[in-house]
Amino acid sequence: MTDSAIIFLRPGKEAAVKRFHPWIFSGAVGKTEGKLCEGDQVRVLSSRGEFLAIGHWAEGSIAVKLFSFEDVPVDSAFWTGKLRKAWRLREQLGLTDATYDNGYRLVFSEGDGLPGLIIDYYNGTAVIQAHSHGMYRQKEMIVSGLIDIYGEALKAVYDKSSETLKKRGTETRSTKDNPSDEGPGNPSDNHYLYGSRRKGEILETGHRFRVDWEKGQKTGFFLDQRANRMFAQHYAGNRKVLNLFCYSGAFSVYAIKGGATLVHSVDSSRQAIDLVRENFLLNGIDPDQHPCFIADAKKLAGETREKYDMIILDPPAFAKTHTVSNNALHAYVYINAAALRLLNPGGLLFTFSCSQAITRELFNTALYSAALASGRTIRVLHRLSQGPDHPVSIFHPEGEYLKGLILAVE
Repeated sequence: MTDSAIIFLRPGKEAAVKRFHPWIFSGAVGKTEGKLCEGDQVRVLSSRGEFLAIGHWAEGSIAVKLFSFEDVPVDSAFWTGKLRKAWRLREQLGLTDATYDNGYRLVFSEGDGLPGLIIDYYNGTAVIQAHSHGMYRQKEMIVSGLIDIYGEALKAVYDKSSETLKKRGTETRSTKDNPSDEGPGNPSDNHYLYGSRRKGEILETGHRFRVDWEKGQKTGFFLDQRANRMFAQHYAGNRKVLNLFCYSGAFSVYAIKGGATLVHSVDSSRQAIDLVRENFLLNGIDPDQHPCFIADAKKLAGETREKYDMIILDPPAFAKTHTVSNNALHAYVYINAAALRLLNPGGLLFTFSCSQAITRELFNTALYSAALASGRTIRVLHRLSQGPDHPVSIFHPEGEYLKGLILAVE
């Protein structure tokens, strides 16, 4: 097999690859053969010339993201096979049965052996986010694979890579060699790769939700919290609930359906609050019975005098990288301590961190500090993570980004 470039690792640096870790850091790269451009496919060899893997080259600390540990042709059939394997796992999980669920994550990057690629499926529309130029350049074959898997059920494919794929000063070969590629298809241009705009609405465990993949956060809906929302529904009965950083109000819908007496939903975005009200109506809930507030959730938690029986605290990532994790820890301590003070005795706190840079140990430390600051007695009822359609490779534990706890507060 020959490709445009070959990378030889430094002596002794092949161990991680042989353990199937999908990242090669720049410090492990020895010599190279052939021209290297951002996103190029490369073959990775040991210092002795032994084949190790195939991946995509990138400028930065992670030099290669590996998608095959076998020496095979990387063609349309290869990508379709990868996508079909991911789909079969979701089928086994019962997520492809549209009776109660028709929205799920089809591809979760390293967890599905496709580092740099996210695909969410929303009731006939697949939303793609490429996190690497290498995966972005495979988009046509990925669309072809999706059509092969879903057939007529697939109505549209939307590329939303501009939020995740920024040009780093290194042109992709496809753009440099083909100036016509500067138009639609450029990473800065979100657009439909297949089909056209359609209304987004999904079922999740029988609940209905509006999904705006064009203007909404991420791909439009936070599918990773599905199982955790079911916990909220289970525990919400006869409780007054506060949902901070509510976004689309999915946790609020589950809590109300679980018998919550009152739910307050808070987000700083008017667009998000409008979406909450729309989702209430879709599920037969009167928005006037469960008020929504456009406010800074962090500020409100620190200033309100109201008390609640259950609080859901699912903030955006306070730390994008490890270099800012210390500031993020202070933020987690503050917001959790504020939430703990708002809970009635016997209350429940659902608290989460979606910052990959914050490990579970660091998150636990933040909660310990918040408990001390609030003076409350706390017991851990559940330790939570992302849903099973966001699988974590045993060889890539970094894929577990969502950490959550359900705490009983006295």
